[in-house]
Amino acid sequence: MDETPKRFDRIVAILIQLQSKKIVKAQELADRFDCSLRTIYRDIRTLEASGVPIYSEAGVGYALMEGYRLPPVMFTREEVSSFIAAEKLMQKFTDPSLGSHYASAMYKLKSVLRSTDKDYLSNIESRVVMQTAEPMFNNNSPNTLEVLFEGIAEKKQILLTYKTYERDETTQRNLEPVGVFHDNNNWYFLGYCHLRKDYRQFRTDRIEGIKKTDLDFTIEHNSLETYLTKTDTCPTTKVRILIDKKIARYLATERKYHGFISEKEIDGKIEMTFMCRDIESGFPRWFLMFGDYATILEPERLKTRALELLEINRQRLL
Repeated sequence: MDETPKRFDRIVAILIQLQSKKIVKAQELADRFDCSLRTIYRDIRTLEASGVPIYSEAGVGYALMEGYRLPPVMFTREEVSSFIAAEKLMQKFTDPSLGSHYASAMYKLKSVLRSTDKDYLSNIESRVVMQTAEPMFNNNSPNTLEVLFEGIAEKKQILLTYKTYERDETTQRNLEPVGVFHDNNNWYFLGYCHLRKDYRQFRTDRIEGIKKTDLDFTIEHNSLETYLTKTDTCPTTKVRILIDKKIARYLATERKYHGFISEKEIDGKIEMTFMCRDIESGFPRWFLMFGDYATILEPERLKTRALELLEINRQRLL
């Protein structure tokens, strides 16, 4: 098989990626193109031999010399299709400020498409709809993500006006934003809170005001993943439930939010084990959604609490 066309495409893609970042590691390229480091080294030498000014630093990566740029590149039809989903997602899942910036970028991007690709894009973009169940941002804070991104990039503290869920009160605090993430149908950001002297996470729909300050970060923070995967020290309770197999498969997504640990099949049913933080409210309310197909094995307190919630509902329906 002649691999010359495949190699040519890879070399062009490497050059484009070198333009997209300040520094690109060889391992990053090898992972993307599913090839060996030796292959990447050979491709880099080919680019250098063709006159592309690349400099490298051992243990750091590759970079293009300042000022070197490729002419505009054309997009494949598959890449054009991906723009549609990205645009629809940005319209529905980001705040108004960031969404408007993305819309402006899309106009620029569409302007370089071939006429046939513009028609292709136009024919299907009205046929793709993204829907959200609840607002992800407060109307009083339409630029939440934009300010967070600026704070993270420039390492500047932000001043946050936040409404807590438990006490239904609004507080102001200075934060050093570490990162933004989407989980369980909501946007969150994690930051170092100077009021609490610790890391805290905040839901964007509860942010009533946000602005960047001129105060620099006081701490060198680790990556966001470091804090999200950190072992939580909150006390937990072991929970075991037995559930019909036909229902168990529908819980694969939500169960992780309740401390799911493991599962095993017993006589055609699924036994699930959890290390749960909240058996007084969160877990029993979730369990009652499918409780007619499940049995609580332990603890006894969870059984009692589920019955209490059922009795409250029964009284209100009388």
